[in-house]
Amino acid sequence: MSKSEQTSQQEYVNKCKKAASKGNVVAQNTLGFLYLNGQGIAQDYKEAVKWFRNAADKGYNEAQYNLAIMYKLGQGVEQNHPESIKWMQLAANQGHAEAQYNLGNMYYQGLAVMQDYEMAYMWWILAEENGAKDTEHNKSELAKKMTASQINNAELSAREW
Repeated sequence: MSKSEQTSQQEYVNKCKKAASKGNVVAQNTLGFLYLNGQGIAQDYKEAVKWFRNAADKGYNEAQYNLAIMYKLGQGVEQNHPESIKWMQLAANQGHAEAQYNLGNMYYQGLAVMQDYEMAYMWWILAEENGAKDTEHNKSELAKKMTASQINNAELSAREW
């Protein structure tokens, strides 16, 4: 990286820190991402979690999703699947497609929740409506394990969501 690129990146980090410290949720989430990936700043998972949590507590769905992933993977925090589900659900309820897709996977696998094919199918429908990719394959594979009634219930739940 050239000297000018380093300077530019450091200026960006400083701007994010300033805006984040003033409560800007987008800047808080971005700063968390920079700490997570060590971009322009030393990688620090605990700092990433701190900034994701600040924005997530204010209802910012992207930060809620990022915090859910940190709990799911145990990065910067103890791995905690129920806490991951909590934040994933909050993001999904606001239409975050990746959170909806991941909730579908969790219900399909029974990861930290009771396995529930109808819920998995419903979350994948919602994720697809919000732009998630690969849901069609998941839905078609899952449909082979479901009754017509279960599929109808999942589709009705998605419509009523």
